[in-house]
Amino acid sequence: MLVPAALENVFTADNAAAVRAKMIVEGANGPTTPEANSILLERDVFVVPDILANAGGVTVSYFEWCQSLQKLFWREDEVNGRLEDVMVNAFNEVYACACERKIDMRSAAMAVAVGRIAEAIRLRGIYP
Repeated sequence: MLVPAALENVFTADNAAAVRAKMIVEGANGPTTPEANSILLERDVFVVPDILANAGGVTVSYFEWCQSLQKLFWREDEVNGRLEDVMVNAFNEVYACACERKIDMRSAAMAVAVGRIAEAIRLRGIYP
């Protein structure tokens, strides 16, 4: 497993074929160029995309916002438990979509996201 966690564009068309890992979990934002992503997929490298893999920080920021609005304080173990639930459920939903549609995880993450937005619009209507 390889976890690029600092820089964008770490994997490019120039170096993607040399990656020996069977799995990449993108901890950084945008570490894989579209060209490199295609090469990795052709080589059957399982890529967990940045939009999924590094969503924990944004999720915890949301938890902080919720706590602030409600004047609550969650213990660290509560935050970690809630975060684990959210991240595991998100991974499982994206993975299920990838398997069902026979697409890569990056495409599945986008499909799940667009589907959620479409459902929210359907339920809420175009105007609030």
